[in-house]
Amino acid sequence: MFIDAAEITVRSGKGGDGKCSFRREKFVPKGGPDGGDGGRGGDVLLVADPHLDTLLPFAHRRRFAAKDGEPGGAACRHGADGSPCRIAVPVGCLVHDADTGERIADLVEAGEELLVAEGGRGGYGNDRFKNSVQQAPTRTTPGGVAVERRLQLELKLLADVGLVGLPNAGKSTFLRAISRATPKVADYPFTTLSPQLGIAELPGERRLLVADIPGLVEGAAEGAGLGHDFLRHVERTGVLIHLVDAAPEASRDPAEDYRVVRGELERFAPQLAEKPEVVVLNKADLVPEDLRDELVEAFVESSGATPTALISGATGEGIRDLLEAVWTVVHATDLDRSQRQTSR
Repeated sequence: MFIDAAEITVRSGKGGDGKCSFRREKFVPKGGPDGGDGGRGGDVLLVADPHLDTLLPFAHRRRFAAKDGEPGGAACRHGADGSPCRIAVPVGCLVHDADTGERIADLVEAGEELLVAEGGRGGYGNDRFKNSVQQAPTRTTPGGVAVERRLQLELKLLADVGLVGLPNAGKSTFLRAISRATPKVADYPFTTLSPQLGIAELPGERRLLVADIPGLVEGAAEGAGLGHDFLRHVERTGVLIHLVDAAPEASRDPAEDYRVVRGELERFAPQLAEKPEVVVLNKADLVPEDLRDELVEAFVESSGATPTALISGATGEGIRDLLEAVWTVVHATDLDRSQRQTSR
C-alpha cells in the first residue's frame, strides 16, 4: 500500500540525575563526595532510507521514544547514556512541525540524518561541586528534560521523469513497456491508484527513473478524482512526459484532453507549467497508417503543442527513440539547473 502522508509523535530521552554520595571506606572517617554525573538522554533522528518508498510503517506505529539516561552512581560512576531512536523514512520525505506548520527539513539524500528531538543533558553529581571551601557539598542537578513534539511527514517521490495524462491515456502500459514495473493495466479508468516507479534502461548503462502519476481529471487541482492526492509528486520530477490518447472515444478530442491536464497542473502549482514537457501521442497501433500525419497536424493546430513522438505502449513502436529524446531533455535540464545555482 502506498501512503505519502503521516503524523508521528517523537520523544527524546530524559537526562539522568546527578548522584549525591560520599565515600565510605574503612579507616577513612571523613570520605569526600563521590557522586557521579547522570547519563545523557537519547536523541531522536530521522534517517533517509533508500530502500523505503512509502510511509506505510507509520500507519501502525505513531509514537517513537529514545531511552532515558541513567542516574549517576557512587564512586564517581557516570550514568549510562540513553540509546538514540533512529527512525527510517523514505528519501524525498518532507518534515514539518505539526503544531506550528514550520518546515523543518527536506531529506533528499540517501543516508541523510535529521535530529528532531535532542536528548536531555545528564545532571551533575555532588563530586562536581567540591572545592577548597565547600569540601562536603550535597548539591546535585537533575537531568535535562525530554523533548516531545509532533511531526508531519510528507513524501514526494524523486524521479527524473513524471508521466501525466488523463485516465486511460496508456501511462501504465507505457511504464510496463520501458521498465520491469508491473502496474495494473485494464480497459477502464483509474487502474493506477497510487504512484508507480519504474527504471528505464538505456544503452551505455544509462537509466531514467520514471514515476507514473494516477490519471488526472478536470477539477483535480480542487480535489476531483485521484490526481489531487498525488500531484505533489510531479513537483519533484525534472521532466514531464505528457501522454495523450491518440485514439480516444468519439466524444473526446486529443487536443482538449491535453488542455485539461495542462490546466490542472497550472492550477495546482504554477511552477509545474514551467517544467520541461515532452508531449507524446500514444496508442499509435489504433490509428491507421494513412491517417497518422493528418492526426498529428490536427493536434498541433488545435492544441498549440508539438508532439515529440507518436508511439504505442502496447507494441513498443517509437518507444526507444522517445527515451533517447527524453534523456537529452532530462540532462539538459540538470545542466541548466546547475548553471543557475553556480551563477547565484
